[in-house]
Amino acid sequence: MKEYQYLICPFVTLILCQIIKFTIESFQNKKLNFARLFNGCGGMPSSHTSFSSAITMLVGYNLGFDNPIFAVALVFTFIVAFDAMGLRMESGKQAEQINYILDEFLKGKPKSGIGRLKEELGHQPFEVLVGLLFGTFMAFIFSIVL
Repeated sequence: MKEYQYLICPFVTLILCQIIKFTIESFQNKKLNFARLFNGCGGMPSSHTSFSSAITMLVGYNLGFDNPIFAVALVFTFIVAFDAMGLRMESGKQAEQINYILDEFLKGKPKSGIGRLKEELGHQPFEVLVGLLFGTFMAFIFSIVL
């Protein structure tokens, strides 16, 4: 099982992160949205960031933080975190505005082929930080257990 820890740890982290996100949003909205279990964009915590930080930190714990593989993984984790807060957050804002324009233009009469865009795409910095911490914690647990 130890030989597969670099696959198992990030995917278990991703699944747990989605369950946490589903639970938090279910309490906030007072309703269950099971589709949220399979949609990782936006929300608390960042599942993309937790996924990438889990494998990065697992490499660091097992191979050493001075290992070149850790450096490569760390760079990609920073790219994922930056993308979650930057590009995808701005894309979500654009989707919100496009949906507003469509609502005004169509006045509640949707035409075929024109649907609402997903607005929740990015993350607030705190959501990314929690994702980083969760991935780090899961990697620590996996490095001890396996």
